[in-house]
This record gives sequence, C-alpha cells and structure tokens, in this order.
Amino acid sequence: MAAQMKAREALTSAATLASHSAGLQVLFRVLTFVMNGYTLRYVSKETVGIVNVRLMLLYSTVVFLAREAFRKACLNVGVERKWSQIINLLWLTVPLGIFWALLLAWVWLNLVEIPDPAVVPHYEVGVIAFGISAVVELLSEPMWVLAQVHMLVRLKVIAESLAMAVKCILTVVCITLVPHWGLYVFSLAQLLYSSTLLMCYLLYFMKFIGSQEAQKKSFPLSTLTDLLPKLLPYQHVVDLRLAKLTWTFYKQCCLKQILTEGERYLMTFLNILNFGEQGVYDIVNNLGSLVARFLFLPIEESFYIFFASVLERGKETRHQREEEVHLAAIVLKMLLKLVLLIGVTISVFGYSYSELALDIYGGSMLSSGPGPGLLRCYCVYVLLIAVNGVTECFTFAVMSNEEVGRYNFVMLGLSLSFLGLSYCLTLWQGAVGFILANCLNMALRIMHSLRYISCYFRPTEHRPLRGLQLSAPLCLAYLASGIVTVLSQVTLCCGQGLMFRSLHILFGALCLITVLVTIFFSEPKLVQFIRGHFLSQDKAKMFKWD
Repeated sequence: MAAQMKAREALTSAATLASHSAGLQVLFRVLTFVMNGYTLRYVSKETVGIVNVRLMLLYSTVVFLAREAFRKACLNVGVERKWSQIINLLWLTVPLGIFWALLLAWVWLNLVEIPDPAVVPHYEVGVIAFGISAVVELLSEPMWVLAQVHMLVRLKVIAESLAMAVKCILTVVCITLVPHWGLYVFSLAQLLYSSTLLMCYLLYFMKFIGSQEAQKKSFPLSTLTDLLPKLLPYQHVVDLRLAKLTWTFYKQCCLKQILTEGERYLMTFLNILNFGEQGVYDIVNNLGSLVARFLFLPIEESFYIFFASVLERGKETRHQREEEVHLAAIVLKMLLKLVLLIGVTISVFGYSYSELALDIYGGSMLSSGPGPGLLRCYCVYVLLIAVNGVTECFTFAVMSNEEVGRYNFVMLGLSLSFLGLSYCLTLWQGAVGFILANCLNMALRIMHSLRYISCYFRPTEHRPLRGLQLSAPLCLAYLASGIVTVLSQVTLCCGQGLMFRSLHILFGALCLITVLVTIFFSEPKLVQFIRGHFLSQDKAKMFKWD
C-alpha cells in the first residue's frame, strides 16, 4: 500500500509539474513569438537568421552537450541517494560547458561562413556573448536538478519566467531605441537572461535551505555551502554508477542533438540556405513548433520522472509490482491518446490556416513565398513529435543501461540517415526538405519505441498502445472538418478582404468545436484523465478514472 501511495504521489507531482511547465512554456513561446514579430519591423531577415539560427545554435549546443546526459542520469536517483556525490557529478557540467564553449566559438569564428559586416555587424561579439551565456546558465545545474527531484515547481516557473521577461523587455526597448546596435542588443539580452536565471536559483535556495518547507520535503542539504563541490572522505568523489550511466546517456545525447538541431547544423556548415532564407525558415519553424515546445516537451519531461519513479529501470514487468505496472500502463495509454488527438487536430486545421497565420504575423513577406508550404509540412511533423515524445519518454525511463547503450547504435544510424536525407531533400525541395527528413527520421524513432513498449507489456494484460487508435466518430469529425476548412481556404482566403477572412476563421472555429464535442463524448476516460491530473484541484479524486 505504501508503494502504491508513493506511485500515486509521483503521478500527482508529475502532472502538477507538467501543468506548470506547460504554462511556463506558453509564456515563453508567446513572448518569443511577439518579440520576433516586433523585431522583424526593426531588423533585417539576415539578422534574424544569424541570431535565431547561428548564435542560438551555438548556445543550445553548448548547454545540451554539457548537461543533458547529467540530467537524464541524476533525475532518476530518488531522494535516498548520496547527494554530495551527485552534486559533485553535476558540477562537471561547468568545465564541460567551458570546453564546448571555447571549441565551438573557435569553429563559429573560423570554420563557417562569416556574415557581411555591412549587413550584420558585430558577429564576433555575438559568438563570444552567447558562449559565455551558456556557461553562466550551467552554474545553476545542481540547483535545477535538486529542484526537479524534490518537485519545487514554483522555483522553475518563477526563475525562467522572470529571466525570459527581462530578456524580452530589454530586447524590445533596445531594438526600438537603438536598432543600429544590431547583435549587441541580442548579446546583452542573452547574457542578462542567463544571469537572471542563476540569481533566481541562488536567492531561492538561500531562503529555502533550512526552512520548515525543506524539512517537510526531507531536503538533503542543510547549508548553502552544501551546493558546492567537495572532497568526500572514505568514499568516491562521485557516484560511480551514476557516472557510468551519465557516460552512456552522453554518447546518446550527442547523436540526439544532431537529430534535434540537424537542419541548423546543415544551414551553418553547408550554406544550403542564405542568411535571409534561414531567417524566414526559423520564423516558420518557431511558429510551427509552438505547441510542441510549450505542451509536448513539458509532458515528456515531467512524465519521464513519473515513469522512472514508478517502474524500476531494467526490470521486466513480472519482477515489478502489479499495481505500479497497471498504473504506468494506464497513464501511458492516456498520454498517447492525448498527444495523438492534439497532433491530429493541428495537422487537420493547420493545412487550411497556415497561409492566414503567416499573413497576419509577417505579412506578404512570409505568406507569399514558401512559408505556407513549410508550415503545412510542419503541422504533420508536430503529430510525429507528439507521439515520439511520449513513447521515448517511457522507453528511456525503463530501459536498462545495456539497452540504452545498444540504442546508441540505432541513434547513430538515424543521425547519419537524417543528415544524408536532409542534404538531398533540401537540394530537391529547398527548406521543405528539412521538414521531410525530420518526419522520416521521427517515424523511424517511433517505430523503434513502439516495438519496445509492445515487448515490454506483452507478458501482461495491459495494451497501452491502443491509445493510438481513433474512434470512428472522431475519424468522421476530422474528415469532415478537413474538407470544410480546405474549401473555405480555397474560396475565402487570403486576399479576399477582412470579411472573407473572418468567415474563414468562423468556419474553422465551428469545425474545431465539433471536433472537441466529439472528443468529449467519445473519449470519456481521456476527459476524466485530463480533469483529474491537469485541471483538478481535488487531489483526492485524481485517480478514479483508472
């Protein structure tokens, strides 16, 4: 009973964390979305391409390569581990980040195409500033992991919200007053973002450590100096098991980064698209990935912690508690159903409303070129992202160390095929080729995860993959909505005037309401799951759906 209650508490915490993280990501993406739309009126497409593709790629690569493997290993430790060893291990992210920042800054300054200083000045300053920003952010990594493991949800929400707000305000003010500063503005804003993030974590832990709330949560640190690395008498400096697991994840993360940011690497190193085309592609990419970033990613991150807490890594289902296997199977099935419906809805309606969305956001510069086609393809890609996020979330949480190591070879094959496909398809179809290559690789990753999940639950009566099945009423609702919105797009959008655009939006709204009503009546268990774990304030009633 105690183990079952612990699993329920883990699910409650994961759902709460997913809800808060989703709200946080909504704020991030809305702010970034508005800021990009505003800056387009003050800076060139080339500057947008340099900042959002080239410099943000440098920043994200340093941060990802330095911390992602450590996060995956250390988030699975539980509260009973020796935190002194874990903190020592986490501090290795800082020297690792410095190494990657120096190496990649040299590459960005010497081995890739440098933009024309007359068009995009101060490029060198931008490279240095974004590299430093990545290292500054890594200084908060031990505190971030402690906060995640002990479910300090408010800390992440407050810190990241404040940091993003400060960054956006500074960018908008400087772009308005001194647009000729160019990359100086974006460099200063990025440095301020990382510094604000670090200060928020420090101030929070200064107040939290030693408090009554910390004692209630059995927080393992008693003073702020416990956050610093230290030598440990009569024991290893780091947890060797976690260090080995981190190294296993690290090899995988390098490959995953290629898959995640592969198109940007190709843009940066092979010059397939010029800086202006890169800017347009990035704007469309950000618009298309809004839902994936602010909804699917928080679900994936939060429920990875849940599955890792409920199920023991590397053990078959017959060697685990039946009630925990049952709970994990139901949650996985509901999550698959939830993300599938969101993804299908985006794909169906995205086809007919991509051109209108781009025209409203960026005018004819975006809607008259390849932008609508890019966004339509991306809507299909969002569906694949949705399913892959949940399936890999579960798979990586229960795989043994040996299985994770073997999967590295699968990732290697996917990485090589992705690069080859991206290059060939981009030469053939332009920027759309990037999205097509991503779709193909994502489909292969989904197939691997589905096979693993099917084998994992085969000895049991649970079949969570049935969550990927759509009912007949839903299929009909989606088909009818697709036909109506396509006809509306052809006849009413987008150069017909405000009244015709309003009618086009009205038809889409009516179709969307029809789909939502159909979901409500045809998927009662899913509705109960959403109410219980994302919307309900009554934690005592959160588990009746199972």
